[in-house]
Amino acid sequence: MNYETIIGLEVHAQLLTKSKMYCRCSTDYASTPPNTHVCPVCLGMPGVLPVINKQAVEFVIMTGLALNCIISEHTKFDRKNYPYPDLMKGYQISQYDMPIAKKGWLTIEVDGVKKKIGITRVHLEEDVAKLLHRAGPGGEDYSLVDVNRSGVPLMEIVGEPDLRSPEEARQYLIKLRSILQYLGVSTGNMEEGSFRCDANISIRPENTAEYLTKVEVKNMNSFKAVYQAMEYEAKRQRQAVSEGKKLVQETRGWMDDEGKTVSQRSKEYAHDYRYFPEPDLPPLAISREWVEEIKAKLPELPEARRDRYMAEFGLPAYDANLLTSNTLTADYFEACLNRPPQSFEPKKHAKLVANWIIGEFNHLLASTNTDVSKMETKINPIALFDLVQLTAEGKITGVSAKVVFEEMFRTGKNPQDIVKERGFSQISDTSEIEAAVTEVIKANPQPVADYKAGKEAALKFLVGQVMRMTRGRANPGLVTDILAKKLKEG
Repeated sequence: MNYETIIGLEVHAQLLTKSKMYCRCSTDYASTPPNTHVCPVCLGMPGVLPVINKQAVEFVIMTGLALNCIISEHTKFDRKNYPYPDLMKGYQISQYDMPIAKKGWLTIEVDGVKKKIGITRVHLEEDVAKLLHRAGPGGEDYSLVDVNRSGVPLMEIVGEPDLRSPEEARQYLIKLRSILQYLGVSTGNMEEGSFRCDANISIRPENTAEYLTKVEVKNMNSFKAVYQAMEYEAKRQRQAVSEGKKLVQETRGWMDDEGKTVSQRSKEYAHDYRYFPEPDLPPLAISREWVEEIKAKLPELPEARRDRYMAEFGLPAYDANLLTSNTLTADYFEACLNRPPQSFEPKKHAKLVANWIIGEFNHLLASTNTDVSKMETKINPIALFDLVQLTAEGKITGVSAKVVFEEMFRTGKNPQDIVKERGFSQISDTSEIEAAVTEVIKANPQPVADYKAGKEAALKFLVGQVMRMTRGRANPGLVTDILAKKLKEG
């Protein structure tokens, strides 16, 4: 029997507020000593009172609008009760039956096919403390608690089970993270834990509505891990069913080093969180005026920016998608094109700049483990445009441009200075090129004979020899023309 994969994702994103969800402690705790960004509220001391962070609520409304959600007119906070060492109060202030946003969607594209994925709800809660597990000198294990993270605003985005493959799940997460980054509500960094994903996955016989047992998968800290975990789990469930085994409702953890999921705990019975309205926080009325005010401030989102690049600059969909997948990459691209009108031809220069960013720039960023989104690159956007202009005007060759670009990347120098220092100015003097061509023809009798015998590839070899002799500075077009002419004459 053939089975269909059913995937639904639950994403938690830390919000980029300056203070925590219910107190004034700073959220900038990443590089600080443990338990230094704490107060009686986030420590869960008796008798303290939480206060709602208005910015966090606004960020969730922004996200809901960007995800085509209905924004609730009334919302409230609830206590979600469960005992765990990283939960300081013994309960988490979350939202249950009245989320801020609900019934939304986003679109993904896989293999050229667009698909709408439903969003069940977007709600607000607080993050928990961090447990640090240690092994003692005598072999005994123990855990430490760092409360710095406790109380940081956390937005949960619950997706409908509309995903049908690991690749769809990956594209959903990429699209969702991109939207959050464009909105400026979260860094979306999975490795640092500010963007986390749990997955519910099951299988069902094709062309039926009958779901088999659902399994929850956790501990996936990259898009690659989500893809691999979903792929493994879908195969595992199909294999189990084919062998007549019963699938168990459970939580499984992804073991990245082993490339498999392992059982963590049974979920045969849903945990009773004993939700009830948070008595220390008032219900919120979200006015339509406030929603409209927030909507008016929404930035241009990835799809709209992609479509604009295609219309305004004539970029192909592939280029536009890559450039707009990250807001700072798109900002960098546009900064490169911020030139005086007399020196700027939108469609011509936009494509040339896009080629450099998508190609050489991304290659160097990856090979040096740097990231344009962290503003780690030394290449000023205007300097990159100047390099593109030098190449387009034929003042340096493409070969030389790559060398210049690498030095720009390392040193931050502008391309004009590097060209002058390295003597990379393109040779367009026909007499100088003719001299080099004559010497190459004389030194390579066999390729010359091959070309005259009809082997066109021999001409490319000879052009390469001239370029090598001139250290890549000769104008390739002139070299080809002069070579062909001389070989015909000879």
